[in-house]
Amino acid sequence: MSIRKGQSVGQAASQPKHHVTAQKDRVPLFQKTVYSIGAFANTSQAAFIGQMVIVLNLGLGVNPALVGLVGAIPRIVDAVSDPVTGYFSDNLRTRWGRRKPVIFFGAIAGGIFYALMFQLHKGHGEFFYFWYFLIFQVLYFIGFTCFSIPWIALGYEMTPDYHERTRLQAASNFVGQLPWLIAPWCWAIMHNRGWFPDIVHGGRVLAIIIGVVIIGCGILPAIFNKEYFHTLPKPDVRGAWNVTKDFFGGTLITLRSKPFVKLCLATLLIFGGFMCASAFTLYVVFFYVFKNAPVLDQAYAKGGVLLGFYGTFSAVCTLGVIFLTVWLSRKLGKRNTFFVTIPLSILGYALKWIGYNPNHPYLLFIAAPFITFGLGSLFTLMSSMVADVCDVDELQTSTRREGMFSAVYWWMVKLGVALSSLISGFLINSTGFRQELGLAQAPGTLLWLRIYDVGIPIVTSVAAIFIIWTFDISEARAHEVRVQIERRREERRAAERLVEEERRKAERRKE
Repeated sequence: MSIRKGQSVGQAASQPKHHVTAQKDRVPLFQKTVYSIGAFANTSQAAFIGQMVIVLNLGLGVNPALVGLVGAIPRIVDAVSDPVTGYFSDNLRTRWGRRKPVIFFGAIAGGIFYALMFQLHKGHGEFFYFWYFLIFQVLYFIGFTCFSIPWIALGYEMTPDYHERTRLQAASNFVGQLPWLIAPWCWAIMHNRGWFPDIVHGGRVLAIIIGVVIIGCGILPAIFNKEYFHTLPKPDVRGAWNVTKDFFGGTLITLRSKPFVKLCLATLLIFGGFMCASAFTLYVVFFYVFKNAPVLDQAYAKGGVLLGFYGTFSAVCTLGVIFLTVWLSRKLGKRNTFFVTIPLSILGYALKWIGYNPNHPYLLFIAAPFITFGLGSLFTLMSSMVADVCDVDELQTSTRREGMFSAVYWWMVKLGVALSSLISGFLINSTGFRQELGLAQAPGTLLWLRIYDVGIPIVTSVAAIFIIWTFDISEARAHEVRVQIERRREERRAAERLVEEERRKAERRKE
């Protein structure tokens, strides 16, 4: 064990390598369960919209580049709405708390606008679909931001313990993976001729169901979860100009945190790479793996079933990875666990090249257990590490700003989705893909679709490893920071009690 500055050899030797979680720092099972149900709503939007947006291209004939653009533009709005919501949540004071009223409103608004977003009908031009989907997607993201940002911030503050934070985020991530069990079947559901006449009609119905689920799961944390910093004094910032200065000042302080920026960039790369590959996977399966199907509709049907089983199998594997991540993090620390799980996911992406086999379609399953080490560990570790950064920030600024950190972090996640949507749309066009060709796509087109599918997430994951290599908040450092901020809080409370006692003495003397 290294000896930190100002620490004696005896002190270093007396410190345990791993700190034991105190009972008071453990999140009760009911609180952990309710909070995790919120993850189902939070993940549903990413899991389902990524699978359903293909209706615009293959169902309504919208150019892939326009589909990519319509997915990217709302992130410009997110660049404003996310930090504004985070700041508002940090500084709100109501009888119900700082976070919960915003969570409640956001879950309802997000669910309604998700359902409206896919209420499309055939017979219009592609620019009609572009503007309709764009407008309602912007409204959806504004509404859903009001749920996701304060909900995530609530999770950062629910426990101060280094390991309990990982366990809480693991529980949340576990429940958050459940939509991924269902989402891969979106195409098969929408394409089911026994239920719907076409995928456009199927998308309309499915969107309403998902919207109701988002509302139902999203409002539960607002009703039942407890807040832990709701009694903080109201910030003494008055006037529009002072509020504006405080908002931008807090944003700049957040962005100046080097450990935090590293977590954001690593997440942007890994999640963005995964989402980009997901866009290509659909095309590779339909037009390469099942290129020998007699008709395109049969390729869609068989491909939908393969994607459904593959996605569900991947989600099941991810659930196991989450538990393994918690165990490894307890043994190795969060940073070192990252260096185990992400290389395994890189191996999985490489195995997809072998798995894409027209003669043996289900060979693709060999890649799934390895790929899931990426997302299965990513949000469990990163969310826990952001909570550690919030403690470091409090030590430096004497302010709790989980809302701002969650806003900037998840804006980076959304930026990854936006960039993957934008880039994948143009790259699909660059391969020479033409919808009207059906199963007669050129060999070069099919080759480049596979190269992009496999290569992009490998490159982004390698870059993320180099970024996290310099992340320096270890378990020992996190424990040290917690001791210091708790000592400071107690000193502040003692000073407040002394001032209050002096005030009462003065009042008695007057009497």
